[in-house]
Amino acid sequence: MELNYNVQFLNFVCWFDFFFFPEMCFRHIYHYYIHGPKGNETNVVTKEISPFNNIDIQISMFEKGKVPKIVNLREIKDDMQTLYINTAADSFEFKAHVEEEGIVEGIIRYHPFLYDKETYPDDPSFPSRLSDDDDDDCFIVEKGARGKRPIFECFWNGRLIPYTTVEDFDWCAPPKKRGLAPMECYNRISGALFTNDKFQVSTNKLTFMDLELKLKDKNTLFTRIFNGQEQRMKIDREFALWLKDCHEKYDKQIKFTVFKGITVRPDIPSKRMQSPWTMYAAIEWDGKTYKTGQLVKSVKTHPILYGSIEKFYLYGDHDGDIFATGGEVQIALVRTNTEGIHTARNVHLFFIFIRLPDRLSVTWPEGDELLPNDTRFAGTPIGALRIEILNKKGEAMQKLPGTSHGGSKKLLVELKVILHSPTENKEIISHISQHGGKWPYWFKKMENLQKLGNYSLKLQVVLNESNADTYAGRPLPSKVFKFTIVEGKPDKFLVGLLELPFRIGVPFSIPLELQDEFGHATHLTNRIRPILEASGLTLKHEDIPVAAKCVIKGVIARGCVNSCQGKNFNLKITLPGLKEDTQVIKIRLQPGPPRQLKVKPDSEILKIENGTAFPFQVEVLDESGNITAQPELIVHCKFLGASDLPVYSVDCSNGGTNILTGPVIHVQNIKKDQILKARFEVLNCKDVLPVEKIIKLLPSSHVARLQVLSMNGQKALQIKHQDEVSCVAGQVMNKLIFQMYDEAEREIPITAAAAEKIKVNWTPQIDRELLMQGLLPDVKVPTSVKDVRYCLITYLDEHVSLESAFTVRFVPLIYFYVMITDQFGNQVQTMTSACVNSLGVSGPGLDKSNLKITWQESTQTIKVKGIRYKPCLLGNKELCFAWREFSDFIRVNLVAGSPAKLQFVDWPELEKPVAVINGRELQRPLIVQLCDQWGNPTPEPNVKISLIKSNSLKLVPSNQQHRTDDTGRANLGVFTIHAPRGEHILQLKASHNKSVLDCLVITINVLPDPEKPVRLNVKYDKSPSFPAGGTFPDFMVSVLSEDDTIIKNINPARISMKMWGAQNSRIRTPIDVTTFSCSKVKDDKEDSFFFFRDKMVPERVGTYVIQFTFAMDKTNMLNSEQIIVEVVPNDPVRLLPDSLPATPAVSNVRALTSRTLVKDLYLHLMDEYNNHTGLDLVGRVIAKIKSPNEEDIELPQFQGKVNTVEFPLECGSAEINLVLAEDSPGRDSTEYILVFEPHLPALKKPLEPYCLSFMFYNESAIFRSIIYFKKQQLMAALTREKDQLSKSIDLYKKMFDTTNQLVAEMKCQVKEAEAREAVLKNELKKHQIELPQTNILQYVDSLIKKKMLEQEGVMKQPRRTCTLPNYPKGNQDILGKIAHLAQIEDNEAAKVISWHLASDMDCVVTLTTEAARSIFDETQGRQQVLPLDSIYKKTLPDWSRPLPHLKNGRTFFRPIGNPVFARDLLTFPDNIEYCQTVFGMLLGDTIIIDNLDAANHYRKEVVKITHCPTLLTREGDRIRSNGKFGGLQNKAPPMDKLRGMVFGAPILQCLLSVCSNLLQQYRAAVIKLENVNKDLDLHLQSLNTPEMQKKKQELAEQEKSLKIVKQKLGMTPALSDKGAESLLQPTMLDMSDTPIPPKRMRRDTVKKLYR
Repeated sequence: MELNYNVQFLNFVCWFDFFFFPEMCFRHIYHYYIHGPKGNETNVVTKEISPFNNIDIQISMFEKGKVPKIVNLREIKDDMQTLYINTAADSFEFKAHVEEEGIVEGIIRYHPFLYDKETYPDDPSFPSRLSDDDDDDCFIVEKGARGKRPIFECFWNGRLIPYTTVEDFDWCAPPKKRGLAPMECYNRISGALFTNDKFQVSTNKLTFMDLELKLKDKNTLFTRIFNGQEQRMKIDREFALWLKDCHEKYDKQIKFTVFKGITVRPDIPSKRMQSPWTMYAAIEWDGKTYKTGQLVKSVKTHPILYGSIEKFYLYGDHDGDIFATGGEVQIALVRTNTEGIHTARNVHLFFIFIRLPDRLSVTWPEGDELLPNDTRFAGTPIGALRIEILNKKGEAMQKLPGTSHGGSKKLLVELKVILHSPTENKEIISHISQHGGKWPYWFKKMENLQKLGNYSLKLQVVLNESNADTYAGRPLPSKVFKFTIVEGKPDKFLVGLLELPFRIGVPFSIPLELQDEFGHATHLTNRIRPILEASGLTLKHEDIPVAAKCVIKGVIARGCVNSCQGKNFNLKITLPGLKEDTQVIKIRLQPGPPRQLKVKPDSEILKIENGTAFPFQVEVLDESGNITAQPELIVHCKFLGASDLPVYSVDCSNGGTNILTGPVIHVQNIKKDQILKARFEVLNCKDVLPVEKIIKLLPSSHVARLQVLSMNGQKALQIKHQDEVSCVAGQVMNKLIFQMYDEAEREIPITAAAAEKIKVNWTPQIDRELLMQGLLPDVKVPTSVKDVRYCLITYLDEHVSLESAFTVRFVPLIYFYVMITDQFGNQVQTMTSACVNSLGVSGPGLDKSNLKITWQESTQTIKVKGIRYKPCLLGNKELCFAWREFSDFIRVNLVAGSPAKLQFVDWPELEKPVAVINGRELQRPLIVQLCDQWGNPTPEPNVKISLIKSNSLKLVPSNQQHRTDDTGRANLGVFTIHAPRGEHILQLKASHNKSVLDCLVITINVLPDPEKPVRLNVKYDKSPSFPAGGTFPDFMVSVLSEDDTIIKNINPARISMKMWGAQNSRIRTPIDVTTFSCSKVKDDKEDSFFFFRDKMVPERVGTYVIQFTFAMDKTNMLNSEQIIVEVVPNDPVRLLPDSLPATPAVSNVRALTSRTLVKDLYLHLMDEYNNHTGLDLVGRVIAKIKSPNEEDIELPQFQGKVNTVEFPLECGSAEINLVLAEDSPGRDSTEYILVFEPHLPALKKPLEPYCLSFMFYNESAIFRSIIYFKKQQLMAALTREKDQLSKSIDLYKKMFDTTNQLVAEMKCQVKEAEAREAVLKNELKKHQIELPQTNILQYVDSLIKKKMLEQEGVMKQPRRTCTLPNYPKGNQDILGKIAHLAQIEDNEAAKVISWHLASDMDCVVTLTTEAARSIFDETQGRQQVLPLDSIYKKTLPDWSRPLPHLKNGRTFFRPIGNPVFARDLLTFPDNIEYCQTVFGMLLGDTIIIDNLDAANHYRKEVVKITHCPTLLTREGDRIRSNGKFGGLQNKAPPMDKLRGMVFGAPILQCLLSVCSNLLQQYRAAVIKLENVNKDLDLHLQSLNTPEMQKKKQELAEQEKSLKIVKQKLGMTPALSDKGAESLLQPTMLDMSDTPIPPKRMRRDTVKKLYR
């Protein structure tokens, strides 16, 4: 390969060797192309034959008139990669895997320090070290060896990518703290990265696109290559070990000379390191020679030590001069005193001290001076700086004072410009200037400061050799200028994010981002008028005011957009006065909001025929005439001028236009043209004016009316709609005329088409020919009173649906004709009208009041009219007609009339309100019967019956329409009533043949349910406040029913109290709440109330919500009203800061910052729970200093040489600023305690003071200004380390304490679960249930399933029940009827006891006489009642008393027949105590025995020793207490004769239910025991994990480190114990927003945290 260059193309490198430049570039770029992967290894003895030897790159340069210069890149030996390879002592190879297939191979080379210089090769284009004789004004400061060059150069497939370098990786970057190797070793490494083709490079192959980002991604995997093998290990540790090894093996920094021999050092603890040691008499280090016998002194120690060098040691067996990285020196101490040997030396040092650099003199010769705290625009230059270094005498100096033998050091001035940010301080400019001899230190003008922010320009004097900014422990002079760079004046602008959409006529804003010339956001300095232009639009806008935000407001655009979707426009924005004053943006302008309504057709008067609909085309327009659309754009048309006109409505939300139409426009009884008005408007758009049009409504030409006429002789009579026509039974109505008319009363002829549309219901076939002639089919008159002929004529076409109906009833034969015949049946013709007087009519139930008998001359008959019956039973009736001695009979069937009313069945007293409890069923079903007007049941089927009720009355089931059956009855069922308290009307509605029937009304009196809880009543003392950590007043909670009475016998576990913190004005129930259970009842008076006593107030101040909850069932909860409480701080007990300050380390030197104890420390009065309190208290805080050692009387003093300082304490807070006095007394390196004591006159009890320990250093020696700075830094660092270690140790101990407490609680839970499991297991054994040792859960599940099946079987079995209806429990004082209070299992015993108490079974038992009186009044005395408060209880039997034949544990005789007290056979589902009182009074000592013989025997024996009570036998006999038996009154009837008045049988599932519940409880206990054991095991395992062991080890190491740090600080051992540490460093409680302390936190633990 040969590259030719013409000299004409190299003029741009006129300052450089024009031939050297391409040579240098190409040999670097193609180094590995030429020499292969290992590079140009010139120091290798034997070189392998590489396949790359056939690649040669040759550069030829031709210059006119001269011989061409040719260079082969293979022959070049001094390119950078060759220098890197051949000066490296060792290498570290690694590989990086990026994403899927990206691979990067890397190598790091180490260039050691040899003898007196670095071997890191210099890059000619990037020099890292400059000679001391360079006379340039300034140069860039570099780090040693590599300097500021990046570590890695990057190669892509072997080719250098010159513009991409990688500074470092996290694992090879210099650590923040000293690592295994010295910090300078990190500047002695170079490296190269070789990538495959999976990484993208730019087209000119000068830059990688994203190599560094991918390499520094957290998912990139680094591995080490060792002996050609890839090994996965911790790359950071491997690199640190490799670097340490390189430093120890290859660096040679100190030269040991004058060999003295080999020795053994028994003083070293490690026997392995005791030999061999080589002794030397001198060393050469950093250009200086140190020899034995030379006097030296210590640095950074107190006191300063002086000594003489005896010998130098180097570990290893050496025999001459040698270089090494370090060794040891043996020094013999020399006694010193301030008045003896070294006085002259000290004076000499003092004169050297006043000649040391003291300050800087800075001037600005060329202007652009930078003032302190100056504010400058971006890009404003900082002028050239002229600097002089002055000593304490004010003399300019360039070198440190020294001897005349050239031992003085040059001084340089370093300039740094630092940009401050919240996260870091970035150094952006760094220069160093040396003295020019003839001119002072000088820095050129700086013009590249453009980034906004706070800056510091720091001028620092440094030493020439080491760049150190201190000398002899004293900082060299420096000066800092702080200034701020802000944005400049507006130069250009950008358009910000616009808020869409843009609409015609709607103002919008255009945000602008103003920028200065460097792109920084800025703002206007004066008001400006922008210019807006867009083709086809008219634009209006406001000026831009001077404000923080630049916005063009009120931009209004008007113009044509042609579509609802809008149109694109180019909007040109111009801001006059800016350099770049124009921007063009594209906007899409949509139609504006509706402003106009356009209705088509355009004519003002429209003609419409009545009965038709008219379509209108409507368009909604904006103010520019564009069709617009928006959501809910409804166009509404209302017709005015007549009643019942339709309203048209159409949605134009999609396209802004639509067809507006609707129902037909129809006006009733229109005979001529009528004028209407149509008003069009857009709903919800007040800005759109309505449009009105005139509608001329023409009468319809369609059929509008039907007319039916009946011929009565020659006269036609009109039959109107719904008329009733009466005709003689059996006749035929003919000649019915049918006519049709339109709205103008014009008759419409009946055509064949019209005849097809006419229907009648009395015949299926219609003669169309007769119909076209206007005649309807004949109608036959019915012959029965039950048969009513309903005639309906309908006409139906596409326009109208008309009908005309009439009812045909027969005229009943209300008259009879009586004919008198002879014996052969021939009519007697000789009769006269006088015979009428002899005719009589009779019959059962006959009403003769309207009877009329007349003579018919034409027919020679007698006419009898007005025959009717009185209300009586229906059926066959006989009429007797008698004339003189002759008579004849006619049988008439009397049937019920037409339905006229509804009557209820089995509801006798409907005139009174029916009482029912809210939510309960009616006493019986609602059954209704159709009846005629005389009350006779009418068997009319399919009559619709509906219920009419108010909205407040809810019926279940809700089906409110029913039909009658074939008997005329309808069963509406049993309704459940839900309604407010009071009377409600329930009415039935029915109609028959379009006539409404008379219906009765039921008045329902809804009573409140005394057992249904509706609200919680909470009472408590609202007067006291709620101090944090105190106790709430007693809360008394009761559950109220619908009748506002307290519900009793409620399980206290169903009542709970919940409390949570109200955050952000949100008081609804959150997920995390604190729940309290109610307290135990103290006496019987509290039986109906639930008390919450001694509940702790939260310990954090704030707003809290309290709510009480009653669990009605598993899902429904009844909540009380929320109680909002404000927790206020408690009484103050201590003084504390906002946050714990670090331990101060102070001295008594002149510098104020070094004497400052605390600055801006705010102390607050705190209560026991660390709430700010005492806002109304005023006092003072006295600060003083104490020593841990009471015998120590030498105490530091505050500024002003005072021992105490007072600070005012107002509103519970005090601001503290404390400074020690200069040259204050005190013991050096001693810990003291700063005590702040609050003094408050308003408080009688003193408060706990706040104590803060601090370290004091007495620096009164003459050289303290030289060495104090380093010492102060060291002590401050140690103090910070001590605070961090103390905090970390405290956190570790808290974690371990919490863990131990959790283990203890979990063990307690395990014990409780084991005890619960054992108790339940014993209970199961009592029920003969044995459990296996294994598979317990499977066995228990099978038993539960078996018991459930048995329980279901028992439930399905038929059992005895009491059918006597119970009395509604409208009051909680009502227990119910006696028949429902008890249950008896044995059938025979139930029968005889129920018969024995037959007269009492219907009696209602109440708790109070008032409730009994209320029932008595409601039932008007018909219901017997028994109030329990009227019973004399001393005569009631003792339920534990034995039978009469047993006395004092002795049996007087052996009874037969199994006697038992009757009361012992009773079981009570509820109210056991009250029921025992009732049945103890009713049954007394009545005994049940098997039969009458056994009863007589028992009585005969008992009366010998005591009184015998009544005996009942299971066979139904009774022997009274007086001995009487026999007769029907003493014999119980069969069970079916008791008519349901019998005690019910209990559900025989009690034992099964108990066993099932026990099994389920045992199953839950076993599962809980397994879970808590599992949790405990897991937690105990977690305590032995490597992570936990590591934490314990870290705690031990930190405690050990803390002890060492305290020893270094010289802290008093007395304060190292735990008690003093907690006194001085109080542990702050967690100040999180958790409103309520955790469950485990105990109050005494909280108190100890600050003590």
